[in-house]
Amino acid sequence: MRERGGFWVGLFASVFYPFTWAFSRRTTRGMENLPKQGPALLVLNHPSYIDPIVDAIFVHQHGRVPRFFTKHTLWNIPLLGRVLDGAGQIPVYRGTAKAGDSLRGADDSLRMGRVVVFYPEGTLTQDPDGWPTQVKTGIARVALANDVPVIPAARWGTREIFDSRRKKFRPFPRKRVDLVVGAPIDLSAYRDKDIDGVLLREVTEVIMDRVRELLKELRA
Repeated sequence: MRERGGFWVGLFASVFYPFTWAFSRRTTRGMENLPKQGPALLVLNHPSYIDPIVDAIFVHQHGRVPRFFTKHTLWNIPLLGRVLDGAGQIPVYRGTAKAGDSLRGADDSLRMGRVVVFYPEGTLTQDPDGWPTQVKTGIARVALANDVPVIPAARWGTREIFDSRRKKFRPFPRKRVDLVVGAPIDLSAYRDKDIDGVLLREVTEVIMDRVRELLKELRA
């Protein structure tokens, strides 16, 4: 059964499905690892600003409505703020006293049975070759606070369409964008431990090692 997203999600889909089809040929593997219902954390690499659009289409095609972390300043744009609220997106308050609210927003979304898409670097990949680097421990905090499937995934090809570091948009000819989704990561060995910086870093690396392995498969 397809998860109902409401009017605003339907509007997003009507715009971005044809938009992404125009410049990409998408392939997927392992989508059976993403639950058809119930909460899940989907963890991905992030080399291009168009990743959320493409990833949203991948997840929506699977019958789920993805929730992303989005800069809180976008809520100040009247119509866009309504769209983001209607689509259930999670505001991020970087560099403010409310910075921790975004992780609590992820907790709330998971408790409501939603799929939360997480880019652990918190921003674009800084590595010139597109490998995940400078990963923050927010993903470990959310994963340990919520006993939900933590699903690693990797996607490659979006940077060929929009190289965000060089500000180059090359939609044509259509580029191939591949997504591979791995099996949920077993974090049971970490859930009964006292949470400190060492544990958070270890869990973060366990998750990201799997993301990197999947990215290596895609990039061959």
